[in-house]
Amino acid sequence: MSHTPSSGLAAVSSALLAMSRHLEVRDVLKTIVASARELLDAEYAALGVPDDHGGFAQFVVDGVTDAQWKEIGPLPRQHGILAAMLRDARTERLADVRQDPRFEGWPDAHPDMSDFLGLPVKDGEETIGALFLANKRCPKPEGGCGFTEADEELLKILAQHAAIALTNARLYERSRELTIAEERSRLAHELHDAVSQKLFSLRLTAQAAAALVDRDPARAKGELHQVAALAAEAADELRAAVVELRPAALDEDGLINTLRTHVQVLDRAHSARVTFDTAGTRALPAAQEEAVLRVAQEALHNALRHSGAERVDVVLARRGQGAVLSVTDNGGGFEPRKVRRAGRHLGLVSMRDRAGGVGGRLTVHSAPGQGTTIEMEVPGG
Repeated sequence: MSHTPSSGLAAVSSALLAMSRHLEVRDVLKTIVASARELLDAEYAALGVPDDHGGFAQFVVDGVTDAQWKEIGPLPRQHGILAAMLRDARTERLADVRQDPRFEGWPDAHPDMSDFLGLPVKDGEETIGALFLANKRCPKPEGGCGFTEADEELLKILAQHAAIALTNARLYERSRELTIAEERSRLAHELHDAVSQKLFSLRLTAQAAAALVDRDPARAKGELHQVAALAAEAADELRAAVVELRPAALDEDGLINTLRTHVQVLDRAHSARVTFDTAGTRALPAAQEEAVLRVAQEALHNALRHSGAERVDVVLARRGQGAVLSVTDNGGGFEPRKVRRAGRHLGLVSMRDRAGGVGGRLTVHSAPGQGTTIEMEVPGG
């Protein structure tokens, strides 16, 4: 790729437009990394978002297959060149990263890299990420770096706009989370008021019937009819509330986007790597979509809180007219039969109930030391 002013400007413009199309953090990160790699004609590119514990909350790569990434293992820690970029907030352009005194080696399955260009992504004074590229696809000068000063300047421009796109995506997701929380709070308050009133009336009417049953059976019978009517009204109130409590994002964004957003939030919040993938899925009946979402949330909660997993993968795929959800972790696993006998269900009972309630089924595959897979299949419409 030649970086003449016209071609460089066009490429940067395309990259910035691509970033501006996305509002979700993970999509923005992927676009930044892919744009940087294409713009500078590098073999590999990556962007890490640091957490507060010496690791990375998110780490997105381009140029590495899913199979290679899985073999590489857990997310990197903040050490070596990456730590220097985050700590010192300066650009690093190296002829051979392996010869740098700060280099600490690769994991076994990691691709070999030589020339290196990296720089921090900053929001004001705060470093919010580290963007780097490796293995420029061009003839290298003897003992020199394939990345040039022009590449460095181009990447700085991209990083500045990447910081804006990433900050906007975070604000958008935070805004949506607050909106959903406020709506749930409002519905909970309305539900409490409506149902409390009905239950109070039920109690008084039942007490009146009990007091009348011996001395005025006819009036007592009338009061009991009133109890039945109030109970029916309370049930209607509850059903209406449950329908309204259907996750707002499902109606607005659909199951796939809602699941993707939920996974992205968890990926940022936990040290474990949480991923989402989907293939060939179609729209499901509303009740089935909600059941799939709730089971995914419960399975993710279990994996992240109890399994000790370093990675959790969520996959939603088409199966016949329906779909199958799988949530797989590489954590400690358990013996399902022993868990049932001990009365510790890890939410399995509620997940099975949700699956059965929409005509689906739930299976659990787990063994001590071998991780866990929760699979839910629904028939579709």
